[in-house]
This record gives sequence, C-alpha cells and structure tokens, in this order.
Amino acid sequence: MLSHIGHLRQIHLDFHTAEQVGSVGHAFDGEQFAARLKKAHVNSIILFARCHHGFLYYHGDETILGPVHPGLKRDLLAEQVAACQAAGINVEIYTTVQWDVLTVYRHPEWRVMHADGSFEGTPPFEAGFYRKLSLSTPYADVFKDHVRDILKRFTPDGIYFDFIRPDVCVNPYSMAMMERRGLDPANPRDREEFGFWNANRYEIELSELVHSYDPKMTVTFNGGHVGMRHRQAAKAYTHFELETLPSGGWGYMYFPVTGRFARTLGPDVVGTTGKFHSTWGDFHTLKNLAALEYEVFRMVAQGAGCSIGDQLHPSGELDRETYELVGKVYGELEACEPWLDGCKPAVDIGVLHPEEFLGGGVMDLPRAIQGITRMLMEGGHQFDIIDTTQSLDKYKLLILPDFIRVDDQFARKLADYQAKGGAIIMSYQSGLKPGSDVFARPEWGLSVLSEGPIDDTGLLARGRRYERHDFAQYVRAGSALQRNYGPCEHPVYLHGMDVGSEEGVERLADFIQPFFDRRYKHYMSHLQAPSSGKVGGGAVFRKGSLIYFASPIACQYEECAPLWVKHLLLNAIDLLLPQPLFRHNGPSTIESGYMLQPDKNRAVLHLLHYIPERRGSEFDVVEDVIPVYDIDVSLRADKPVKSVSAAPQGAPLAFTEAAGRIDIRVPEVNGHQMIVVEFA
Repeated sequence: MLSHIGHLRQIHLDFHTAEQVGSVGHAFDGEQFAARLKKAHVNSIILFARCHHGFLYYHGDETILGPVHPGLKRDLLAEQVAACQAAGINVEIYTTVQWDVLTVYRHPEWRVMHADGSFEGTPPFEAGFYRKLSLSTPYADVFKDHVRDILKRFTPDGIYFDFIRPDVCVNPYSMAMMERRGLDPANPRDREEFGFWNANRYEIELSELVHSYDPKMTVTFNGGHVGMRHRQAAKAYTHFELETLPSGGWGYMYFPVTGRFARTLGPDVVGTTGKFHSTWGDFHTLKNLAALEYEVFRMVAQGAGCSIGDQLHPSGELDRETYELVGKVYGELEACEPWLDGCKPAVDIGVLHPEEFLGGGVMDLPRAIQGITRMLMEGGHQFDIIDTTQSLDKYKLLILPDFIRVDDQFARKLADYQAKGGAIIMSYQSGLKPGSDVFARPEWGLSVLSEGPIDDTGLLARGRRYERHDFAQYVRAGSALQRNYGPCEHPVYLHGMDVGSEEGVERLADFIQPFFDRRYKHYMSHLQAPSSGKVGGGAVFRKGSLIYFASPIACQYEECAPLWVKHLLLNAIDLLLPQPLFRHNGPSTIESGYMLQPDKNRAVLHLLHYIPERRGSEFDVVEDVIPVYDIDVSLRADKPVKSVSAAPQGAPLAFTEAAGRIDIRVPEVNGHQMIVVEFA
C-alpha cells in the first residue's frame, strides 16, 4: 500500500464553471498558486481539462469536445500544470466521462435511456448537469479522441476519469450492442450484465489508451463507489480513489467498509474527502479542523493515501483560508510519512461482503456490512472485507454476516479453509444454499426446522423490521458468551431463523419465548411482550471451529446498536480467536489500524479518537478532539521486539513481551497517535 506516495497529500481541485461566469481565471498567478499549495504541504493535485458543464479549460481541439469556456481568455490548464510541475507537485489531469450537459444538448441521442423510455438524470426544468452519456454510442470514440488531444498537449503524471458507472440502458446503440453479445435487451438481468461489462471494458480501453502514451502514467476512474464489479476492471486502475465525503451523503461508515474491500483488489487506494462543510461545490465553507484530521488520518490507518476536495473559484485564485486549513492537517501528515510509505495492513479476520449477494452501491451499502464493521471496529479487531473469489489463507477467522449464501463451490472452499484450521462465524441466512433453507455443509450439523411465524399480512416475520418489535425474541447466553452480557435475557428485535442441531453441536445461547407475538388480537404495553421464561429454539450454536447465530445480528446492530448484541459477537470471536492481532482497554470510540512496514522491519499501530456527532439532521460532524490517557494495548507478534516508540514524537515507550504478545501503555491519544514497534 501507498507505493504511490505522490498521492499521499493530494488536492482534488474541482472547476465546474457555468457559462454565465465571465473573466474566468483572471486572478490566476502561477507562482502564487504553487506557493500556496506548497505551503499547505500538498504534493499532488488534480487539475481540470473539462468539466460537467462541457467546457474545456485549455486550448484544445474544439471540434472534438468543448468548446473552451466562453469566459476564459488564457490557457489556464497549461499554466496550472507548468506552475505545479515546476514546483515538484504531482499533476493528474481530470476530465469528465459520462456527465457533460453541453454534449447532451448537442447529441440527445447519446443519452442513457431507461427501460420505460425516460432519460437518465436531471429533468428538463431542474437545475443540474447530471444527464448521463451512454458508452454504447459514438460518444465513446469521440471521448477517446478528446483523451488523445489532452495527451498530445500535456505530460501529466496521471489521468483522472470522472464518472463512469454501469449503464442499464436501452437506447438503440445499447440494444444493438447487447444483441451482438447474445443478450436480450428485454431481460432486466441481461441489461444489468451488459451494463457492468460495458463500464469495465471501456475503463480497460481508456487505461490502455493512456498507457500507449506513457506506461508509467497513473490512471484512475471515479464512479462514486468501488464494489464487486471492480474485480473485473481492477487491471485498468493504477490506484483506486474512493470518493467518500462523510458530510456529502456517504457518511462516516462508507470509507471503513469500502476502503477495506478496495485494498484487497490489488491497486493502491486513495481516499477522497472534502474541505467543504457539506459536499462538492459548497463554496466559501470550511470543514471543522478536527473532522478533516479524522477523515485524513483514518485513511492512512487503513493503508490509503489522502485526497482533499476543493473547488477553485472562477477567478482562478486559491482560497487562503482553505489552504491554511489543509496545511494544518497535511503538515501533521507529512511528519508521519516515514511510518506510512510501503505499509500494508495486518489483519486476521476476513468479512464476506453482502454486496456480492444483495447488490448495493454508493450511499447504499447493505445494512449487514455496516453493522458488522461497526462491531469489529468498536472491538478493536483488524479485518478485511472480501468476496467469495478471494484466497482465504491469510485469515484466521471468517465472518459471514446475515446474507452470505454458500453455493457448492464456496462450500468446498470453506471446507478446505476449516480443514486447514480456519474458524467461521455465520449469522441468520448465511451458510444456506442459494434459494434454499438448507445449510450448504451437512458437517455443520444445522438444519432449518420451519420458516417461522407469518405476520398478519401474510409475510414471513423473520429478519423483518416492525416498528413495535412485533416478533422480537429474547436471548439467554450460556456461560461461554456471558462476558459483559450476564445470564439475563435480552431482546433481538429482528426475528431469527428457526434452527435445530444434531448431536455434537453445542448450544451457546437459547431463544426465550415472549408470552406471545404482538398482533391485533393480543398485545401488551407499547412494544413486544415480556419474556415468558420458556426456552424456545437455539439462538447461537457451535460445532468445533464454527459458530452460528440464528439472528440477523449485523442488521440488528446497524439498526439500533444494542450493546448486548455486540457483546455476544465479540465473545464468540474470543472463543474462536483467543489471540487477536490487537486488543486495548480503552473506550469503544477508539479506532485502530495495524500496519506492517516490511522494508523497515517494523509495525505501526494507528490509534484514533474522534467522535462524530449528529448535531444537525443531515449529517454527523466532528468539532472537538477529546484526548484519552493511559491506554493499555496488546499486540500479537511473531518475532522479538527491539524497541517501541510514539511517532512522530519519537518518545520511547516501555513494553513487556510474553507468550507471543507485546503489552504497551500508551500515555495519550490526542486525536491520532502512531505506535512504532521495531523488530529485532
């Protein structure tokens, strides 16, 4: 990770400028521009060749795409590139792919069309340039000529292609291309398959085009989300840049999920947040300093580079206050750089991504992956998010949250994994065969006894959210799961699976029945009825290296975060993974990332303590940094330790070694703190 160290302190400089704005770039001064970036510790920048309004910002070939912005009288991009390259700042050139409102007006026949005949994107009388061009149309070749025009005129370090997403499109061009591939345009599944293929093949073609000019040039594509389709397109990327503005709709859980998945695909990862209070184009606002620190440092704690989004004022002059803010954060980040270069994450848990089974995308991640990610982060565990195609060899424990169906091929893979000593935790429908209520491996000794209760509308109640917890179940944990839980009964509001077990399977927890399910004929008080004390079926089962939760615990935690649900999971992990990579005794608000620097023969532990709060109705904010003191941490290590220190301060820390673990007391975590373990 972070082999593209040039992307560690990057600015993504948006420049979507309306035609009504005159005197564009009139205040641009190359020396001042570069000096302001250097003072802010910026070492990489993304500069605009063409924007979503459809205008060029360089003296390009206007017969291809464009024209040059009517208010621009200078070759702005050329001057920006020259100033930055003279100052030693890495330059990526940005151009938009599928959003270009001017080209849409000129060629409406190139738009993406839905199956109902409507066009994708902004309606005619609504402000916005979000009208999508189809990659099946002649536009795809025109755009390649535009890329050639850029590369003939500039020698940047990289190209940033904005906005490529799979088209579920039925315009005549797309239908003809589908039919040539033997697909049926009337079949929704064929349309979806074609959309993924079309986006992937075009990204690969563009990457090959760029590298025909310079094989060392970096290439990345932004589609708002990196997910399952990117395994097939990963070879088109030199690195992934993950657009993830927490205040812009992505939220603070998007990067922890998507970053952990993207880093398993091969290319390096760069996270992108923004200096904006809300989202892109929020002019003349500044993000809280603590929030920007948090967003940047949690990127490097996962092995990613950092990019901060800004939008250049039409005058062409960088905002002084913005770069004072950026400089405060990037100055701290630059001091950390010796302990970041060449790092790779150390993990012992692999979490299967429900997106592979349920779909999902930008701002629409499945609830289960967010719930399980929250619990693992709050428990201090180090983990990747993976799919069923990946090797399982590096993981000591796999977690299949709620919806991970197991086909024959994956069942064989899991059997081999367990035979080699791997452990598995599954919940709810995970482990079942696709389209069936039969568990994929008879060796697990589990079977579904019934579909469970049906509500008054005729729907299965299991896994379904009811406002008044109509079908809640109580769980009583056995002794093995009672740490921080106790022998009492607690509810799981989402009804689970009715599962039985064979001889040799241990029941770690029981369902305790309420007096009755809440229905119009019998109800009690405001919510679910209390426990009747009668034992129902099994809630948690164990057979050897497998633990199965009958409840949808991942979705339940994402919905309302019952502490007892998290304790059940963390206790189960302790049974199967008694020596995790990392443990600490601090509050659950501490975030962590355990990285290895093989070339330096050392490990670097990142500890973060920032607390997002919902102070407005739209998104969480971070305003204050609240230090925590005297945190005891314990790391699993497979070789002797020479020294431990705090970085970048350099202060040595006392440590003890015993039974393959290093125990360290960290005096203070004030926002972000690195602990460096030098091996002998």
